[in-house]
Amino acid sequence: MLREGYGLAQLRRDAVAGLTVAIVALPLSMAIAIASGASPAQGLVTAIVGGFLVSALGGSRFQIGGPAGAFIVLVSATAARHGMDGLVLATFLSGLMLAATGLLRLGTFIKFIPFPVTIGFTAGIAVIILASQLRELLGLSLAGPEPGPLLEKLPALWQALPSASPAAIALATGTAATIVALRILRPHWPGMLVAVAGASAAAALLGLDASTIGSRFGGIPSGLPAPALPDLSPARILAVLPDALAFALLGAIESLLSAVVADGMTGRRHRSNCELVAQGVANLGTALFGGFCVTGTIARTATNVRAGAHGPVSGMLHAAFLLLFMLVAAPLASYVPLAALAGVLVVVAWNMVERSAIAALCRSGWGDAAVLATTFLLTVLRDLTEAIVVGFALGSVLFIHRMSRATGIEARSPLVGEDVPDALAPGAARGAAAGADPEVVVYRITGAFFFGAAASIGSVLDRISDAHRALVVDFSAVPFLDSTGAHVVEGLSRKAARAGVRLFLAGADVEARRVLLAQGLRAPEVSYAATVEDALRQYRAARGDKPR
Repeated sequence: MLREGYGLAQLRRDAVAGLTVAIVALPLSMAIAIASGASPAQGLVTAIVGGFLVSALGGSRFQIGGPAGAFIVLVSATAARHGMDGLVLATFLSGLMLAATGLLRLGTFIKFIPFPVTIGFTAGIAVIILASQLRELLGLSLAGPEPGPLLEKLPALWQALPSASPAAIALATGTAATIVALRILRPHWPGMLVAVAGASAAAALLGLDASTIGSRFGGIPSGLPAPALPDLSPARILAVLPDALAFALLGAIESLLSAVVADGMTGRRHRSNCELVAQGVANLGTALFGGFCVTGTIARTATNVRAGAHGPVSGMLHAAFLLLFMLVAAPLASYVPLAALAGVLVVVAWNMVERSAIAALCRSGWGDAAVLATTFLLTVLRDLTEAIVVGFALGSVLFIHRMSRATGIEARSPLVGEDVPDALAPGAARGAAAGADPEVVVYRITGAFFFGAAASIGSVLDRISDAHRALVVDFSAVPFLDSTGAHVVEGLSRKAARAGVRLFLAGADVEARRVLLAQGLRAPEVSYAATVEDALRQYRAARGDKPR
């Protein structure tokens, strides 16, 4: 950034963008924290410490870090299982994992998460966020603690429906409606902050009976807590390790997705491994101050770009403005109704569902739709980590199936103009070859020759007629060959040797030849040639034909 020049004009742009993002992040950070089972102060600490470190160290110029709605499910479950100290420890460990992932340059592999999986678990998280806010939206009073799983939560909330509070419903509905209206009528206004401030004023002036941050949490402190290491005992680490792994996985996915969105809006290119290291350091720093997991946030990052940010200084200033609010205006947060923050999260959940992408995936075919639906249902009914793993596995199987169908083999006659496709029809190779040289048959493989296509290609290659004296396998159209494909060719070489057929491998590139040689395919069992024509010349020379 400094190499491009940085002066007062750029600082002014970053300051305006940072203030804009801080205004958006202020109510959102507290709302996400409360929905996650943490305190609003922890949400602000996460946005301040994590947000500053993500912007200062990250691989994206425009990334804004902070608490994310996608983490609500994982954070609330971790806090319920291990308590707040367990949540902080899981955040600390996830920071170590993310930093290690970036330092080992594994960030590229995170990008291999299939698109239907991302859309599916994001939509599932949106449903869970909405369900988690029903209690505050309706002002319900439960006899016991609110169940976590959706299928247990909904009956409990239904039974408590007679205790619904008209004041809470009015505040939540008014907050959500104000945000939506301002987005349409005044898109440049800070709709969330205006809506929450209006709801807070209405609740205070009208004396509405509604729970507030002050009544539930006693307000928020006027500054950051002192840093402290979490409990790093081996037993405690082993207990929270699965949750830390889930934090790291989702954090890596969310942060890189957010960076990609920023790239698309600005034309820049982020550095994925550097971004993961920054996310790791940010989670370590947040945990030291008692916060919870931080990641790149798509909505706030997009707001940062639209506000005209020049570089990462805007993200650092956004954290400074939030800290200034804690130092100066913390008492005002006590008047914020929890129903108003629930209204904010309803809008967030609605915006998380990418409806156009879901419709496009459903139209694209049964495979993508199945991966999308499976990931969505597992996220809602089971577990987010399980949903990502199963969705990734299904997406991989779907990809292998499509790749295997795209890989083909055809038998053709050398020196004849038209290739004759070998469509599982016995004798096609003999018929093709008879027009030129009945002793030679040429097979041309097109597409990736990997384990998914090995069986179908191997069944065709096995049709070696006793009339053939030479077999040429053309690899010139094979972009990738794995060990399974090479093993098929190795089996073919043994069969050819028993039948007295000479095997030529033509057109294999350096990498494919390396895999073939590693499988033991060496002279004199096989012969390598640059092209099919070279292989034919080698065979004719060995047979004693005169040069043509």
